[in-house]
Amino acid sequence: MQPTLRPATLADISAITAIYRPAVLEGTASFELEPPDEQEMLRRLEGITDAGYPYFVTELGGRVVGYAYANAYRTRPAYRFTVENSVYIAPDAQGKGIGRVLLAALIDTCTAQGFRLMVAVIGDSANFASITLHRRAGFRFCGTLHSVGYKFGRWLDSVVMELPLGEGDTSAPAERYSEIA
Repeated sequence: MQPTLRPATLADISAITAIYRPAVLEGTASFELEPPDEQEMLRRLEGITDAGYPYFVTELGGRVVGYAYANAYRTRPAYRFTVENSVYIAPDAQGKGIGRVLLAALIDTCTAQGFRLMVAVIGDSANFASITLHRRAGFRFCGTLHSVGYKFGRWLDSVVMELPLGEGDTSAPAERYSEIA
């Protein structure tokens, strides 16, 4: 069975919230300590999509089993050509290529939208699945922020990876994107 990719909708919030909950309660990919409720996850989805960033879900057999989005890397104007990605997969659907489908869609969409760099900030330097996913998609290792978070009674690192998009930094951005009005 092949995963089906589509843009996330408001109807997906329950599934998205359910996928994120174990990442918060049991995992170290997210440094949140309390899982957000559906209302907060809806607020986040609307904020991302209203700003024009992509947000996708994948389904297997009609069930949402993964989601991913790109968002502003930072809010200051000089960062406007850089996005940060997030990918989450339901525990029972991990290892089935769903992350690869989601990440590829984000890369393609962000490239088409004129972004020049995608950053992955991966929670926990022992998160080999996410590091491998990004490496296989062409991301390169930038560095490790050591002991930057504290969760489950231990210090956690963050791994930073990057992927140039489109022309990357080989040329100036298109005129319509070059200055803030």
